[in-house]
This record gives sequence, structure tokens and C-alpha cells, in this order.
Amino acid sequence: MAVITSLPFPPPLLKRHTRTITICSKSPKPMAKNEGEATKRVVVCGGGVIGVCTAYFLSKKGISVTLVEKSAVACAASGKAGGFLALDWCDGSPVESLARASFELHRSLAEELNGVESYGYRPLTTLSLTVTESKRTVSGGLGLSLPSWVNGPVKSPSTIGTTQTTAQVHPQLFTRKLLSTARERYGVEVVIGKFEEVRVGGHGRVDSVVLEGGRVLEADAVVLAMGPWSGKVEMLSSVFKVFGTKAHSIVLEPNETNAITPHALFLTYHLSDGGRALDPEVYPRPTGEVYICGMSSQEEVPDDPDEVTSNPESIEVLKRVAKTVSSYLNEENAQVKAEQACFLPSTEDGVPVIGEIPGIKGCYVATGHSCWGILNGPATGCALAELIVDGVATSVDLTRFSPSRFSKIR
Repeated sequence: MAVITSLPFPPPLLKRHTRTITICSKSPKPMAKNEGEATKRVVVCGGGVIGVCTAYFLSKKGISVTLVEKSAVACAASGKAGGFLALDWCDGSPVESLARASFELHRSLAEELNGVESYGYRPLTTLSLTVTESKRTVSGGLGLSLPSWVNGPVKSPSTIGTTQTTAQVHPQLFTRKLLSTARERYGVEVVIGKFEEVRVGGHGRVDSVVLEGGRVLEADAVVLAMGPWSGKVEMLSSVFKVFGTKAHSIVLEPNETNAITPHALFLTYHLSDGGRALDPEVYPRPTGEVYICGMSSQEEVPDDPDEVTSNPESIEVLKRVAKTVSSYLNEENAQVKAEQACFLPSTEDGVPVIGEIPGIKGCYVATGHSCWGILNGPATGCALAELIVDGVATSVDLTRFSPSRFSKIR
């Protein structure tokens, strides 16, 4: 039986800040080229949210971009994550500036791409609740009115996010909408194929990417945005370690979809048979679905994203969570649309790796975003595009995320 634990999630730090955040403009000026000079070519390896965001912002800058994906766009964590966005929950951590910039960038992208209709962007009220399976009482707490659909044995409710500080997207729809826009407006090419290696030419600069079967894609720069599969690339694993945490989720479709209000729930959940409390999360979506996640286990990342399967024990716990929190989500009143798992990429120091690989000119990496990948995708892609094209990231300081930090401690 797999060891089942709760998925760690950074605690909310509800602070007020009055700082100015610079984000990528909606219509960046294309990179200037000398007469007769070819457009710079960038190959982005990885069709998850980080790779797609990077391809999107590079192409907006006038760069010729080819996106390489082994299986399908948003087939792994970027298609199976919760899509929860928070302005200030990373405050006090190394990713504070990245998260704040990316939260605002999500807002502007939703305006630009009609995100409300195309990928379910909407602000949320976020609640913290304690749930005990053996208890049968519901408490509204200190004057806090609970949504009517939250009718299980809950207590100690509190508001930990408002419609100004928390929001959501449907991650798969968001990632695919961004890519389809990049293809239609800016000519991004998508190649389905397995990445094999980056070839380095003269002066230690990359010159191409080789795919399984021998296809060669010439490139002036390469971005490796392969999530937990970054740990299987020797060029990266020789510099830093990336490991995957297997997270589980279910997607339910209640019979009474109109009864489910836009309230995200972060739970402290006590099983009736005792043991350590779990911390699952519940995200209603404007599509009428309800997404529930939170169980994780330490397992080896398979070679192929299509080989990721869920653990039955973890799925059953999530179903128990659903029906305990709400009668609208039990077996009689909701259909199970998905039982799934994905791997979240983490690094040795818990901080994402974003920047140029030491000693290899033109080869960049973006990985290790853990449970904040959907939130931080836009700012990561925007800043990395600036670094590649302009030589410096201005929207977010990427110094803290540079892969060179690992070479200093080895």
C-alpha cells in the first residue's frame, strides 16, 4: 500500500502591500533586426504551462518559436492541477515577487484573451475549514456565513482569500488557449516528438535540438521547461536535482451545478479512523465541475507522462472528503468525471530554477515550480522571454532563481 500524505501547501500570509509591479505589456515591441538578419530561432521543450507561457511571450517579441512536446499539450500537471491563483500567499518566500507579478499578469491575460469565457478565469472567495468525519454538526463560526452547499461536519471557518487576492483558471484550458493564440497570431510551431539532446556548437553556444528518430531543429536558443522530467535530462541533472511529488485529484460534476458557488475550500481534514490530519483542497469551477485534490505520495517519475496512473487508496480518500464536506458531492448527487494523478516538480532548495545554464550559452531552463506552476507560469514566461531577447529580465528579477546558485554550493 502506498504511503499517503497530505500535499504541503504554503500557508497564507494575508498582508497588504502598496508596491508597483511591472509586467509584460500586452503588445511588446518586436526585437529589432538588422537588414537581412534572420529572425532569432528559439526551441522550447515542454508543452506544459511554463513552456507555453515562455513560447507565447517570446513570439510576441517577434521571435520564431518552435514548441516541442512529447505527448500532448497540457497532458500532465498543467492539465490536472487545480488552477488556483493567489496574490500574496507566497509573501515572505523567495517567489514573492514572481507570484505577485504573475497574479497581475493573469488578470491582464484574462482581459486580452477573454479568459472568463475561454478558460474559466474568475475571482474567488477562499475559506479555511476544519472537517472531522465522525462529527455531524455544522458551525458557521464567528458570524461567517458558509455557502449553502457546504453542509457537512465543518467548524472553525475563516476567510483566507477574497476576490481581490484569490482567483482561478481551468489549467488545461488556459494553457491550450495561450498556445492556440500564439500559433494563430504569432506563428508558433508545435512539434510532437521526444526530446533527445541539445547540441552545442562553437564557442560553447547551442545550435540545435535533436529529437528521437534523428530530427534536428536548429536554434539560436533553447528553453528546457520539462517539469519533473527535467531530472531525466543529464545536462540539467549534472547541475541541480529535480524530483516529482505525485499529487492526486478527482473531478466531480454535481447534478445541481447552480448550487455550487465560487468558494475555494482549504481543509484541515480528520479521518474517522484517526491519524494525522490531511489538508485537501476543493475548487468549484465555472464549468460546473468541482475539483478536489490534496493526496500525495513519493514515487519515481515515469519516462512517459501517459504512464502516470492514480493510486486507488488516494482516490478513495478524496471521494470521502467530497461526500463529507457536501451532500451535493456524494455518490448519489455527483458524477465522477476524472480520477487522476500528476507529478509536481520540486528542487533541492524548494525554489524554481529559471535562467541560463552555466557554461552553455543560449541554453535556458525553467522548472521546479511545485504547486505554484499555474500561478507563476505567466511571469516566468514573460521574464524568461525578456532575458533571452533583451539580455535582462525587467518584469521580475531572476537572480534568485538562476541555476548558477547550485554550482556555488557543490
